Amino acid sequence: MYGVWTPEQVRAAEEPVLARTPEGALMRRAARGVAQVALAELGRRTGGVAGRRVVVLVGAGNNGGDGLWAGYELRRRGVAVTAVLLSPDKAHPAGLAALRAQRGRVVTAVEHGVAAVDRADLVLDAIVGTGARGGLRPGAATLADAAATAGVPVLAVDTPSGVDPLTGVAADEAVTAALTVTFGARKPIHVLAAPRCGPVTLVDIGLGPELPPAPITVLQDADVAARWPVPGPFDDKYTQGVVGVAAGSRTYPGAAVLASGAAALATSGMVRYAGSAADEVRAAWPEIVATDTVGEAGRVQAWVVGPGLGTDDAGAQTLADVLDAGLPVLADADAVTLLGQHAELRARARDTPVLVTPHAGEFGRIATLGEDRVASARDAAADLGVTVLLKGNATVVAAPDGRVLVHPAGSAWLATAGSGDVLSGVAGALLAAGLDPWWAGGCAAFVHARAAEIGAGAQDGPGSPVPASHVQRALPAAIRQVREAT
Repeated sequence: MYGVWTPEQVRAAEEPVLARTPEGALMRRAARGVAQVALAELGRRTGGVAGRRVVVLVGAGNNGGDGLWAGYELRRRGVAVTAVLLSPDKAHPAGLAALRAQRGRVVTAVEHGVAAVDRADLVLDAIVGTGARGGLRPGAATLADAAATAGVPVLAVDTPSGVDPLTGVAADEAVTAALTVTFGARKPIHVLAAPRCGPVTLVDIGLGPELPPAPITVLQDADVAARWPVPGPFDDKYTQGVVGVAAGSRTYPGAAVLASGAAALATSGMVRYAGSAADEVRAAWPEIVATDTVGEAGRVQAWVVGPGLGTDDAGAQTLADVLDAGLPVLADADAVTLLGQHAELRARARDTPVLVTPHAGEFGRIATLGEDRVASARDAAADLGVTVLLKGNATVVAAPDGRVLVHPAGSAWLATAGSGDVLSGVAGALLAAGLDPWWAGGCAAFVHARAAEIGAGAQDGPGSPVPASHVQRALPAAIRQVREAT
């Protein structure tokens, strides 16, 4: 796993490092990192370096200075560099002088910059840094649009300009980078707006000892593999975790089939289904024990409740029965709506380990969703006393104790009906196997996203749209692939 820090935390960590480092040394180190990545990208895209054309879009202050010094390093390797100064009177003096000394071209007029961008092999976005908010100003927006229109790849210096570094929210005029180089620590933008950043390279500038504990965690394959339940020589179906699924209805039997089947595929323990879609579940999954009611289900170690359940009195009673059992609970879809409607159900949820998994619309029924999705999820978890998994391209999992993880999905294949039901089954099975709700949510989101990529064929090519049943079917392959990390 790795950590993510806020821009304010990174700037605070930089202060003692700057105090004990020769003036300009930190910027030079960062710029060399940018130049190394730019050279590798030029080689990959064009087959060479010498004579290739790079345009640096230079804003005011230190971010522009990083870009100018990176241009200086590129000139030393024979790259033709043009710097477009968006605020000529505020350009970093030392970086500008260094680039000029290496015979780098410097222009100030936007139209000259557009002409240079049209002929470039690579553009460096050094317009604004992490202290900026809001969209690009007109001149910068014109240059960013020119790069996009010409199909010229953009390397973002620290963060793509026009995208909020804390929330990942992009303004109307913002850069979409092909790749990003950041310094010292990853920032929230790199996981909350991963499609805007492209692959992110972290350049070590010595901040590690000065950084506080990371407020956001990102899981990697080895973290998930280490916690995924697999049978040992002394296990049986009961010791691996028995999960109950209270989902579906006569109107929505598919939700029951998707959630129950996903739970069965996620672990090799046992699944008990309780609900009106029992016949459909038995037909699709003969290994699942299916009954009509929660009371008839028998002994379980965790419950999944909500997908396709309904929000009438019967649905509310089912949710109450599940919560009263005192077992870990995965509450999704209609269960989230019911929690929003009934204060007594929210009170009961405080007394048992609960993981709620709303999408943005459902989240608004239990809490307020602002632009800062991490802060919204963290506040909701603390207020409700439950673990919150806020679905999205970047899934946020927040525990009541303040722990937060983000999983930035590598694709959007999960934007399809029923995919949330699959996630519910996976996470519920992990709860039954003994994972705490925060880990269950994080590991489930990780494997769920991997299964979508496999189901869509996106790991072997461009991929194609994939229904939720194919995501469900790809779960074993996703688990195997993740476990290979061990």
